[in-house]
Amino acid sequence: MTDPLDILRTPVTPADPDPTFAARLRARVERALALPRGVAMTTTTAAPAAETAVPAAAGAAIPYLAVSDARRAIDWYVEVFSARQIGEPIVMPDGRVGHAELEVAGGTLYLSDEHPEIGVVGPQPGAASVSLVLTVPDVDATIAAAARAGGQLTREPYEGYGHRNATVVDPFQHRWMLQTPLPAAAPSYRHGDIGYVSVWVPDVDRAAAFYESVLGWTYAPQHEPQSRQVVGSTPSIGMFGSQERGTLFCCYAVDDVDVAVAQVRTSGGQADEPTEEPYGRTAMCVDDQGTAFAVYQQPAGSSGARPPANGVRQGDLSYLTLEVVDSARAHAFYGAVLGWRFSAGRVPDGWSVEDVVAMTGMAGGNDVATGVPMWRVDDIDAAVERVRRAGGTATDPERQPYGTTSTCTDDQGTRFYLGDL
Repeated sequence: MTDPLDILRTPVTPADPDPTFAARLRARVERALALPRGVAMTTTTAAPAAETAVPAAAGAAIPYLAVSDARRAIDWYVEVFSARQIGEPIVMPDGRVGHAELEVAGGTLYLSDEHPEIGVVGPQPGAASVSLVLTVPDVDATIAAAARAGGQLTREPYEGYGHRNATVVDPFQHRWMLQTPLPAAAPSYRHGDIGYVSVWVPDVDRAAAFYESVLGWTYAPQHEPQSRQVVGSTPSIGMFGSQERGTLFCCYAVDDVDVAVAQVRTSGGQADEPTEEPYGRTAMCVDDQGTAFAVYQQPAGSSGARPPANGVRQGDLSYLTLEVVDSARAHAFYGAVLGWRFSAGRVPDGWSVEDVVAMTGMAGGNDVATGVPMWRVDDIDAAVERVRRAGGTATDPERQPYGTTSTCTDDQGTRFYLGDL
C-alpha cells in the first residue's frame, strides 16, 4: 500500500499560478489592506469579475464613502450613475458591509457601512464636507434619475467652465457635483475681440451681491475666495476682489498667442510666458502704460458664430470704454498687438475701435487708466432704481442715438454704464 505521506518527502517545486487567479488574489489582498482600521476581513469569497473586464482606474485618491445602508447605496449608484459593481461586498460577521468597490465613470469608488465604533460615519443631513465631482453623459437625465431614486437637487443646472453643471445630494447625504461637457463649438472671436472680462473690485462679496441685485447675475461655484464667475454671459464675465480700485480687466483673443507675446514685448510692454488653460493658451500682460490685460488663443474647434457687438441679454457687456493716459501711445501699442484701427469719436481725444466685439472706445487724457463697462439691461428705468436701492449712484436715463444710457457707480465706487440698446 502506498504511503500517503510520501508526497511530503518530495522536493518542493515552485508553483506557477494562473495569471488571472494571481491577479484576483492580489486584488483581494489589496482590498483587505484598504479596510478601515479595526475592521477584519472574513473568509467570504469575492465573485470574480468577468475575465475580460478591464480594472477601473484607481486615480490618485480613491473616494471611500461611509453610508448608512451600503447595500442600498450600491443599488442607488448602479441605478443613478450607471456604476458597475466590482466583485461582491466583504460582509462582516455582524452583517454590515465592511468593503465594497464600484467602477463609476471609469474611476474607482470604495464604500462601506458606517462603523461608528471606529469613527467611520457618513455625513449628517446638510453637512457634507466633501463634494464629489462626477462627469456624466447627460446632467439633466442624471438629476432626473437621482430625484426618482430619492436624491435631492441642491443646485439647478447651469452652464459654466465649458460644462453643464448641477449638484445633487444622494440619500446617504453625500454631495455630487455633476458635469457634462458642452459641445465643442464655442463662440468664435476674431483677433482683437474681447473674449473675457473680469470686474476688479475691493470687496468681491459686496460686488457679487450688488450686481446680482442690479443685473440678475448668478455665479458658478467658486474655486477661490476672491473670485466669481458669472453664469451664461456674453462674453464670459468674472469678478476678482482685493483690488485697490475698481476697473475692468480684459482678455483679448489673438490668432497666435506666442506671436502676440513677442509683439507685446517689442512694443514696450511686459508678458508672461503662455500657459495652457481650459479656455485656450493664455498669457498675462501689461501694456507700455502699466495697464494689465491678457491675450489668449482659442482652442482648436472653436467654430461657433461671432457674438453680437452689444451682447445678447441683460447683464452682458455691450460696450467698453478704455480710459487711457496717452491715447497716441495706446493707439500704437494696441494697433501693433491686436491690430486695432481707430476712428475719431464725438468728443475731444475720443476714439472708436473699428470692428471689435464687444464695441470698444478709447478716451485719452486721463490721470489713470481705467476700463469702464456698459452693461446691457432690458428696462433702464427699473435698472436705475435697482442701482440706487443697492447703494450705488445712477444718473437719470438719457436718450442717445444708439439707445438710452445711465452713468453709474456701484456701492464701492466702481464706475459703469447701463445701456438699454
